[in-house]
Amino acid sequence: MKKMFYLMQLSLVISCLLLVGCNQAPTQMPAATYACLAVSNSDKTITSEYSATIKGRQDIAIMPQVGGTLTKLCVEEGQKVKKGQVMFIIDQVPYKAQYETAKANVEAATAAYETANLNYESRQELYKENVVSEFDLKTAKNSMLAAKAQLSQAKAQLTNAENSLSYTEVKSPADGVVGTLPYRVGALVGPSMMQPLTTVSDNSDMYVYFSMTENQLLAMVREYGSKEAALKNMPEIELRLNDKSYYNQKGKIETISGVIDPTTGTVSLRAIFPNKEGLLHSGGAGSVMVPVTYKDAVVIPQSATFDLQHMNFAYKVVEGKTVATPIQVLRVNGGKEYIVEMGLYPGDTIVAEGVALLREGMPIIPKQAPAPQQAQPTK
Repeated sequence: MKKMFYLMQLSLVISCLLLVGCNQAPTQMPAATYACLAVSNSDKTITSEYSATIKGRQDIAIMPQVGGTLTKLCVEEGQKVKKGQVMFIIDQVPYKAQYETAKANVEAATAAYETANLNYESRQELYKENVVSEFDLKTAKNSMLAAKAQLSQAKAQLTNAENSLSYTEVKSPADGVVGTLPYRVGALVGPSMMQPLTTVSDNSDMYVYFSMTENQLLAMVREYGSKEAALKNMPEIELRLNDKSYYNQKGKIETISGVIDPTTGTVSLRAIFPNKEGLLHSGGAGSVMVPVTYKDAVVIPQSATFDLQHMNFAYKVVEGKTVATPIQVLRVNGGKEYIVEMGLYPGDTIVAEGVALLREGMPIIPKQAPAPQQAQPTK
């Protein structure tokens, strides 16, 4: 009986709530007017920005090939040097001594060879007249050959000593700009040291390295048909420097890596920029602006979308009512516009503004939205 009583009470409460709900049901609000736009296809050229690092065409570490004490610095940091210009001088005294010793050894070996050769030629004549035996002739020949070998060895030692002496003058291997000079006069240097004497950077043209995602690379390849065609036909790109100013010369993408980094999902690209004025420096940073054209793309303003649980949605207008539709987008124009990759198709009508005030199934009166203005980068 007690259980039956509780069931009767619960039924009575539910009936009362339903009755109150019916008596207080809200009247339907009139449809409001919202700006809407019709989805269509169009070609869209966007400029994507990528962080970049700047390096010289070649940065050559200058390492000494002989050991010794630095006796002279012939350059300053930041100085322009030519190929073959002397930059450092290492103590030449011991290497000059080795050179003179090797030179004297060559002269002595030359005299010994000439004497042995004269002796051999004399023994040849005496052998023809049966004055000396064949054994004496062969002995003279062997002595001549040994003296000749010693002469060759002495010449090799002279060449080595000459090279070592020449290495005491450390020369620039290319035209470029001198980097930092960590060693000063009196420092002991050698081929096995960890830090180079300096770095010569060829800054006539600068390499700019940046990375893009796999999806961005695929979009670029689809646009041009192949990676090779993209490198050949891509328009020139711009470089924005670290102070937000734009470099006054445009560059060209030269290489695209054939390997995608599995840890970051990105691929490396290299562009080249002229640097005749010397404004760019190796080791600098900036951003490259790469134009990419999307064929027959669906482009909508960001204001026409809303986020829910890390997903993007737009409101379609179907028979005068809103229908929340999930979409897959690509941010463009600084995030002010989206290229819709999935979810919307030409002919659909979507709400362009005020989507935060809408709910699923709300009746609205569409009106044409104003054309969006494209933001131009400030140079």
